[in-house]
Amino acid sequence: MKYFASIKLAFLLLFSGSMLAQDLSDYQKKTFEKDGESMPYRILLPKDYNPAEKYPLILFLHGSGERGNDNEAQLVHGSGLFLKDEVRNNYKAIVVFPQCKAQSSWAKLDTEGDHPNREFIFYKDAEATNDMILLEGLLKHLKKAYKLDKKRMYVGGLSMGGMGTFELVKRNPKVFAAAFPICGGANPEISNKLKKPHWWVFHGSADQVVPEKYSSQMVEAMKAKGINIEYSVYEGVGHNSWDNAFAEPELLAWLFSKSK
Repeated sequence: MKYFASIKLAFLLLFSGSMLAQDLSDYQKKTFEKDGESMPYRILLPKDYNPAEKYPLILFLHGSGERGNDNEAQLVHGSGLFLKDEVRNNYKAIVVFPQCKAQSSWAKLDTEGDHPNREFIFYKDAEATNDMILLEGLLKHLKKAYKLDKKRMYVGGLSMGGMGTFELVKRNPKVFAAAFPICGGANPEISNKLKKPHWWVFHGSADQVVPEKYSSQMVEAMKAKGINIEYSVYEGVGHNSWDNAFAEPELLAWLFSKSK
């Protein structure tokens, strides 16, 4: 798919140097396989991991610029946050970064028009993409392979991954305790399937890749359903609002305070 790929590629090139400078080897390389297809993913286990102990799960979905099968690009944004000593010491969890195939997406969507006047078309009842099916299979695998705290499972994502966050919760409405989509969007008509988790939504007001209206529409519709939701809009910030979201001092405290 061609939507916002070139701009995300620019971000990928911009930040790849800092990613390479950081040691990401603690994220183990794994591959999930199902029905002849595969999904690469990286998994970060807690320090002093004890297989007999229950841990929360954080699932993070990357954007379109990090798609592929190298099992590396998906770590460009966000992975460094969970490697910080203070985070690993205070918020022990299993952190997973799956990777979506090139030309695929976490959720089915289309676009009309050209940038910067492009409109996104989000579907209410579209069939799952192949990568969403693999993602759901990976989630089931993780539940079997690791002793997860089923009451403290969290999902977040940026851009295409923010859209995937809404889609994954919609399709699995009772699984997650909290969700944090960044500069994403979805069809507001799915709001009735998003009631279980707590939500914190992020977007930049000057985003020209995925305009802020797509998050605000979701927030408005979800508030109308009485859903527990917070919304942070960063004035003057463009598409890279994930930098602001990851810098939120209360993000992880908020996340880990949520339980089903």
